[in-house]
Parts: sequence; C-alpha cells; structure tokens
Amino acid sequence: MAEQRTHVYHVGRSGDIPGGMTQVINAYLAWPFPRVDVDVIESRGDPGDHVAAARGFLRALRRIRVIARSGERATIVVHLSERGSFLREGWIARYAARLGLPVVAHLHGSEFAAFERQNPDIVRKVLTASSRVISLSDETSAICARHVGEQNVELVPNAIPSGRPREKEKLVVFGGVVSYRKGIDVLQEAWREAEPAEPWRLVVAGPIRDRHLVDDGLPGAEFVGSLDHSALMELLDKAEVAVLPSRDEAMPMFILEAMARRACVISTAVGGIPAVLSDGCGILVAPASVDDLLVALKRAMSAEDERRRIADAGFARFASRFSATAVYPRVESIWIDAQRGPIPSAALHASPVS
Repeated sequence: MAEQRTHVYHVGRSGDIPGGMTQVINAYLAWPFPRVDVDVIESRGDPGDHVAAARGFLRALRRIRVIARSGERATIVVHLSERGSFLREGWIARYAARLGLPVVAHLHGSEFAAFERQNPDIVRKVLTASSRVISLSDETSAICARHVGEQNVELVPNAIPSGRPREKEKLVVFGGVVSYRKGIDVLQEAWREAEPAEPWRLVVAGPIRDRHLVDDGLPGAEFVGSLDHSALMELLDKAEVAVLPSRDEAMPMFILEAMARRACVISTAVGGIPAVLSDGCGILVAPASVDDLLVALKRAMSAEDERRRIADAGFARFASRFSATAVYPRVESIWIDAQRGPIPSAALHASPVS
C-alpha cells in the first residue's frame, strides 16, 4: 500500500514581492516534490500594511483550524523572522501545535541572536511548539539547540533556481534594502574611490530605507529602486560582479542567486556568508570597511581571469550545495519527519538493540 502523501502548508507570503522569505516560499510552490503536496497560507500583506497583516493573521488562524479538523496528513511550516514576524507567525505556530498539527519552524532574518537575547521566553514558546527547526546559520542553530535540543535542529541553506546563461556585461549589482545595515554608505564611498572606468557601472536595486545615506549623483551608478524578482534576476544574469557589503546578515538569498548566475560575489564576513564564499568561491571583506571593499572591487573589475575563476567556483558550490536538486530532498524529508514529533534528547543516548 502506497504511503499517504503529506500536505505541507507554508505560513507566510507568496507572489512577486521583494523579500527572501517570499522567494523561498515561491520556489517551494513551484517545485514538483515527489512525496508531498505544497500549499501556502498567506499570513500577511505588503510590508507596512498593518490592516492587511491583521486580516491575514486571522485568515491564517481560521485556515489552520479547518486543516486540523479535516484529519488530513498535514505539516505546517511557519516562516519566521525577527520582531513582528516572530510574534505573528510564532502565534500561528503555537496555535497549530495546540490543535495537534506538526509544526516546522523555518527561521530567516539576520538579527535572531539579538532578538532571542531580548525575548528568550517568546522564542522558547515558539520553538518548543515545533517538531523541527530549520535554520540558516551555525549561530542560529546553536541558539535553537539550547531550547529544543540539537537533534531537532537542521541547518539547511535556502535553495536557488539556476540562472539563464547570458553574455556578461561590465556591471556591478547590489540587491537588497538600501540601508545602513546593508552597507550602502560603505559601497558608495568605495565605488567613489575606485573611480571605475567605463563601461563599468553600478546598479543599486532595492527599496530605499535610509534616504539620507543615498548619493543620487554618485558617478557611474544608478539607483533603480524596487524591482520585481524576475527583473533583479535578469540583472544578475548579465552582471559580472554582485556586491552586498552588509553589516549584519543571516544568509542572504541575493548572494546565492548571484552565485547561481556565475557572478563574482563580494560580501562581508558576517552570519552564514563566510561558509558560503570560503575557499575562493567569492571575495570576503570586513563589514563597514571602505578600504577592504575598495580593494575587492578593484580586484574584481581589473582581473578578468581571476573574476571568472571566482565566479566559476561560486557556481560549482551553488550546484553542489544550494541548487534545488541538492537541497529540496532534505527539506522534504524534514517536513515528513516532523509527523513523528520532536525527538527526545534521551534518544541520542539510547543503547542500540542487538
């Protein structure tokens, strides 16, 4: 008799909306998983739309209740970032667990350590309601292990679709929220000092949060604002270099998307980035260091052979660790395994049966 398929519901947001969590859910919805059916429970609206967020929260609770009453084999995967997201989606996770549904907490965001220090009880209540926890960095995994045991925490990178091969242009692309946290001030100063010759140009794509930091007259640079995801991927398809000089990150999707498109990636040694760009798969610089970023930009733009070698190494790492075919079997197994409930710590020390 064939095993009953599991219906996996992702709590968050889908559609052509900027944001790493949204793109993760979009990719899950599009992938033909062999053992599970995937759906989304929309729990929020556009960023800043508090009315839509409240309505989405209530709709999500009602949907969870219907699923619990249906008796179907279902797993609820709740996508969580810090602050409001952890409170809103975290409440949904706890509600689903109280109704007897297995929950997987999928953690995103760059400031989880600080959030947990300030809100340990909230974090504990959400994580202990979950059968499994998926994290994006060693630091987050260690924090979660203190609450639920390391046997219930899985470090799994976000998977990225492959790019479409295109002829590369002398283009450096920044993708993300244009803000102090993402290092836009450092990037502008390094770019100005680099004085890149034509045809090199810098394209900054993303919503502007810290307007006072933006120099609209930066030579050779263009601020294009928010782009839909497909337009940003088209930029990366033709970019020689991708840059993200963040002061704080977990594991940004932008870096993995750039690697998938054979761009030479420059980023900072924060969060999970060093593990991804190590061994010549990218160029790592110190956060907030204009001098480091200046050297990296000059190196990437002036040495074509080295730039291509780094881009090829990054693509090879993407294919082996971060492609959908490498990652999705792992997350599918976690979603199904969540049906068994949390693994007791004692299970790790149980004597083997001969």
